[in-house]
Amino acid sequence: MRKFLLAALFSCFLSSCTGNFVPNDRKGKQDIAEFSDSQQNPRSKQMALFEDGNYAMFIHFGLYSKLEGNWKGKPYWGIAEWIMSQANIPADEYMAEAADFKPFEFDAEAIVQLAKDAGMKYIVITAKHLEGFAMYDSDVDDFNIHDAGGFGRDIVGELADACHRAGLGIGLYYSQYEDWTAPGAANGPKTDKNGRPVTYDEYFRNKCVPQLKELLTKYGELELIWFDMPGDIKPEYSRELVDLVHELQPGCLASGRVGNGMGDYECLADMELPPRNTPGPWECIDATQVGWGYNSNDAEWKSPDFIVHNLTSLIARGGTLMLNVGPTATGAIPPEAAKTLRKAGGWVHRYPDVVYGAGPSPWGHALPWGDAVTQTGKIYLIVYDWPKDGKLWVPGIRSVINGVRLYGGKSLKWSKIDIGPEISSMTCIEIPFLQPDELASVIEIDVSDINVSSMVTVDPSVSTELSVVFGEHEGCKPDWWGWMDKFGEWKYTDLLGEFTQDSWFDWTVDVPKAGYYDVELAYKGNEFVQWQVELDGKVLFINNQKATNAYDWHRLGWIEVTEPGRHCICIRTVGGDFASADVTSIRFTPVKL
Repeated sequence: MRKFLLAALFSCFLSSCTGNFVPNDRKGKQDIAEFSDSQQNPRSKQMALFEDGNYAMFIHFGLYSKLEGNWKGKPYWGIAEWIMSQANIPADEYMAEAADFKPFEFDAEAIVQLAKDAGMKYIVITAKHLEGFAMYDSDVDDFNIHDAGGFGRDIVGELADACHRAGLGIGLYYSQYEDWTAPGAANGPKTDKNGRPVTYDEYFRNKCVPQLKELLTKYGELELIWFDMPGDIKPEYSRELVDLVHELQPGCLASGRVGNGMGDYECLADMELPPRNTPGPWECIDATQVGWGYNSNDAEWKSPDFIVHNLTSLIARGGTLMLNVGPTATGAIPPEAAKTLRKAGGWVHRYPDVVYGAGPSPWGHALPWGDAVTQTGKIYLIVYDWPKDGKLWVPGIRSVINGVRLYGGKSLKWSKIDIGPEISSMTCIEIPFLQPDELASVIEIDVSDINVSSMVTVDPSVSTELSVVFGEHEGCKPDWWGWMDKFGEWKYTDLLGEFTQDSWFDWTVDVPKAGYYDVELAYKGNEFVQWQVELDGKVLFINNQKATNAYDWHRLGWIEVTEPGRHCICIRTVGGDFASADVTSIRFTPVKL
């Protein structure tokens, strides 16, 4: 009951108080059969760009950008595009800010060049965010960048033209349900300027649909319309929007956040990276800062290695990444974002086969030292945590291996090692002691076909971290949870909770090398918890650890694996305040003796 109530409260919070959409589960995925490569399908071109390009730029730019996370001398942290809500700014007072919003430094050509340098294949810009301010010359409503302050420029049009000239795709974000300054829209004024009550249907007919028609007819061929924040929008409205997109631009995609499962592809929760391969088509969005619109109080920039790891991990899970930049009040791209994107882009251009047209990992999950993607006859290993002992252990390759080499470089020696009857073999690759690429190194395996065992394996050289989704359990409840350390900074985890005196959870793993392994458990709770650790049914020890209110790692102790092979490590609740505990994952680190 505790988790049910939390989930209900969390869902309400998401629908009414934040700028992010978090699905309750992974059900209801789109059927991608309709997106074949056949020329008979008008959306095959855009879907190919979406699925094969795998990397795009998101731009959050609006009237909120003028404020840069500050209102009347007070800073607001987190997602800057929510400042009207955070600071409780009245609609008329907020709209008055448009009078002198003139971002003269917005340079569409420079932004397109940055996207190309970063290795991105299309750009999506906010044509109208939740605040209701249009970043284009709209004939439907004067509350727009062209007319409201006399700026006289059409930001969306400039960027669309630049993208078309450069051969990049262009997509447009449009908030179809929430509009905080338009009477009748969700979380907008309830009455018009004359005090007359206004319904959502009036907003939908008088502003939403006409503006969407403008966007679909003024800016040439579009990659997609990125809807957002559907809340409890009725299915008939979602269907009408999708049909309008497909009618006016048969090749254009409609994002899954149009609501009611009616989009052409799924949008995962903001900043979510699923632990297992997820059938597509789907995307994840992330930001170069904590939030999306530029915030002058936010200096937590994402590093180039973070971007490379996140991008390749998402591709390995079967998805695509759209990474956001937020222009400043003047319209300029912050230099920290530009430098980071270009350095990460250098990596993308060095390893194009790892990004463009790459298929998901054949293992279906991350590997201890990194991840993997595929092309025809190739497995590309992306090594984030370079082993220091000169050996890279790759589990369960059943394919005939024709050769192994550093990407674009020299061949590497390798050998297959059997670790027991009916146990997945290991391929041990002899690698240079120094990591070839500071962001992530790539090893190419040439195979006759792609066939691997997805059995989870404990690496003998680097730490192996396993989510609870890769184990079994009894007497406890699985769950999925998301939270914000800072407004807009989303984090997620799968977990086990609601433990009782008889609860247990375990992981069955292949261990290729005997020896000692230091075992840690990630969990949170209110007080001390006593965990009993067992290996292959034998009780090893009981550890008493104090829980905290965060998902911290807690050291349980060493276990000794006396023989290589398949083993089961089991954890049982034996005492303490286990009822308050939530467990997320386990970690094995080889002990060098």
